[in-house]
Amino acid sequence: MSDVLIQMEGIDKAFPGVQALKDCRFELRSGEVHALMGENGAGKSTLMKVLTGVYQRDAGTMTLRGSELVVPNAKAAQDKGIAIIHQELNLAPDLTVAQNIFIGREPRKLGFLLNEKELNRKVEQLFQRLRLDLDPNELVGNLTVAKQQLAEIAKALSYNSEVLIMDEPTAALSDAEIEELFVIIRELRRSGVGIVYISHRMDELKRITDRVTVMRDGSYIGTVATAEVTNEQIIAMMVGREIYDSSKPKRREGKGEPVLEVEGLNRKGLKNISFKAHKGEIVGFAGLIGAGRTEVARAIFGADPIDSGEIRVKGRKLRLREPHDAVKAGIGYLSEDRKRFGCIVDMDVQMNVAAASMSSFTNRLGWIKEKRIAEAADKMVETLKVKTPHIRQEVKFLSGGNQQKIVIGKWLTRDCDILIFDEPTRGIDVGAKSEIYKLLNDLAASGKTILMISSELPEILRMSHRVIVMCEGRITGELDQDEATQERIMHLATLRG
Repeated sequence: MSDVLIQMEGIDKAFPGVQALKDCRFELRSGEVHALMGENGAGKSTLMKVLTGVYQRDAGTMTLRGSELVVPNAKAAQDKGIAIIHQELNLAPDLTVAQNIFIGREPRKLGFLLNEKELNRKVEQLFQRLRLDLDPNELVGNLTVAKQQLAEIAKALSYNSEVLIMDEPTAALSDAEIEELFVIIRELRRSGVGIVYISHRMDELKRITDRVTVMRDGSYIGTVATAEVTNEQIIAMMVGREIYDSSKPKRREGKGEPVLEVEGLNRKGLKNISFKAHKGEIVGFAGLIGAGRTEVARAIFGADPIDSGEIRVKGRKLRLREPHDAVKAGIGYLSEDRKRFGCIVDMDVQMNVAAASMSSFTNRLGWIKEKRIAEAADKMVETLKVKTPHIRQEVKFLSGGNQQKIVIGKWLTRDCDILIFDEPTRGIDVGAKSEIYKLLNDLAASGKTILMISSELPEILRMSHRVIVMCEGRITGELDQDEATQERIMHLATLRG
């Protein structure tokens, strides 16, 4: 643990109007798992992009095993044994595992023909060294997310990487898949690989990391040994402020008339889905990955057609041919894939906030009322505490948590009565998570009806007035706030038909 692999000192990086990094430092030792923590927008990703050659630093020094480290681009970092596995996996689904791992470096016969036999031999050797249970000939598109994650690790280590940066590696994994990943990480640690572990899941720190470095607002806060610090102390370092007490929402007295009714809904992957949601209620949807929760949300929002069944809003049956019909009925949907279905990342904050309500921001001739859009965007930025230099900032330059807030702001601007939140806090930090919890409770208190899908059981238990549990496309149970426990939910989540 004494061998220093990476040393970064006095790192500065600025973008137009934003000082992203200020006098930052980071140290990684051989054979350690070093957590890099901080709220969204703290500068973690920017610091790692400087290390991997995506960005060039404005000031500071970097060394690899004591020698000056110069990385003019990402390939230069890769050639020096520094690899990164991004949160959004970067694999070609129509190619095999082996073809993905050595893409652009495939062994050739006669200088131009792919040597498939040699390719598979090299990959099998790599898998044996890493003790990975993967078929080199399997199409990546057929793999689970966890297996794709392992393929990404193998691809990174095929460059003989000494430094492996893992960005939110467990965000989309089940508990069993996380355990499988941790076995691989421990094996890599034993072989001397230094791992930078970026995560917002506090419970993982004690289980897998040796040290923690905390950043806040683009600055270095401190580095501590994981065994010598509590999660509460790390959170205090991260946020520098008191965070919202996200205890259970207030118990509701009486339900009143249902706002949303789903009866006998069937489509591919869903079987006879029926439930009701009332005004001012947060209904949590729990279940294992693949249980059908997102499919229910997409069906209610008109994104996927249904084969049979009824969806009623305030007693009126809906005819859902497309999402626009759901929006007109007062339903808003925050997808689990915010970059693909939530916000338009190449547009600015103000246009994203207005995107679902453009008819309210245009006159009879179709001219856009820019002043009103700016006022609405300013209001949402203030209400949701969005960290952005201005409302004309392109959303792609915002952190994940702030992008999430922009999507929420879009539906709040539309003033939807029913809001579906699919994994609302996935990949965001403890401070932003706390703010979103408070927002959900405030929305419910104001009379909004909320469906919340989450893979984190503590979040489901903390936020839900009622929990609906699914398994293999069916509803297997419904638990009131007072009777819901992790054990009961897991029992229902594995109750196959």
